[in-house]
Amino acid sequence: MEIVEDGCFGQGSSNSSSPDGLQQSPGGLPRLWAAEPQGGVADPANGANTRHVSPQRVCRSVNDILRKHGVIPEKPQDPEPLIQEALVEAERKAYENRLEDKDLDELDALEDEEDEDFLEQYRQKRFAELSTLQQTSIHNQVYPLQKVDYAREVTEASNKCFVLVHLSSSGANVESQRLTELWRQLAAKFGDIKFCEIRGNMCIEGYPERNTPTILVYRNGEIMKQLITLREMKGPRTTVEDLEKMLLELGAVKESDVRLKKRSDSSEDERPSKLKSSRPTVEDDDDDWD
Repeated sequence: MEIVEDGCFGQGSSNSSSPDGLQQSPGGLPRLWAAEPQGGVADPANGANTRHVSPQRVCRSVNDILRKHGVIPEKPQDPEPLIQEALVEAERKAYENRLEDKDLDELDALEDEEDEDFLEQYRQKRFAELSTLQQTSIHNQVYPLQKVDYAREVTEASNKCFVLVHLSSSGANVESQRLTELWRQLAAKFGDIKFCEIRGNMCIEGYPERNTPTILVYRNGEIMKQLITLREMKGPRTTVEDLEKMLLELGAVKESDVRLKKRSDSSEDERPSKLKSSRPTVEDDDDDWD
C-alpha cells in the first residue's frame, strides 16, 4: 500500500522515504493518506482514490518511529504485572511469617496444625529472643539524673542502648506526674532501654514550666525525638500503650517483641472488668487525672 501525502502535514509531492520504508512528508512525518487499489475516497490534493487512516493509528505509527530514533522516551511499562507480582509475593511472605507474633505457649498449641520442624524453628527463635532480652535487660529502673552526669549517663550511654529522658515539672504538673508513673512501668518492662528523669529547670537553666513534661529520646549520641508535653498523645490520660507505640515507631522495640504481646493480652483481660459498673470507685479516682 502506498503512503501518500495529506495536507495536514504540508503540501508538495516529495516521495522521500524513511529508513523504515515509509514515505514521509517534507516535515519527516508519516503521511495520513494511503492509496487504495480500488474505490475509496478521492484525495483533493492529488485526485487519487484514498482512504483515511485513523488518528489513533497515525499517532501510534509516529510515536513508534520517534521512539526508534530516540526522539521521545520509550513507553512506560504496564504496571499491572508488577502489581500482581507484588501481591503474590506479599501473600507468600504473610503465609511464611504467620507464626511471627506467636509466643512459646501459642506455638505449643499449634502442634496439631503445623509441621513440627517448622514449629521448632520458631521455638528456637523465641528462645534466642528471650535469651537476648535477659542479657540486655540491665536497667529495669528509672535513673534520677544530675546535670553534671548528663553527658555520661545519657549521651554516652545512648551508644549502647536507647535512652529516654523525662524533663519533669518542679510543681504540681498533672501530665508530669502521670509520666513519672508511666516511666516506672516502662522501665520495669523494658530493661534494655534506659529511662532517666531530671527536673527541667535543673537540667536547663530557665527551662519553661509550661514545656514540662518533655521527653527526649537519645540513640548513638544524638536526639532522635523530642516531645514537649503530652498533648500529642492523650494528655494526662496517656497510657503505657501510647508510649509503647512511640517506642515501636522509633525502633526501640520490635513488632514481634513478646513483651508487647503480654501487654495486649492483659489489656483485653482488664477491659470487661471496667465495664461492670459505671459508678467510679476509689481505685478509679486514683487514675483520674482530669
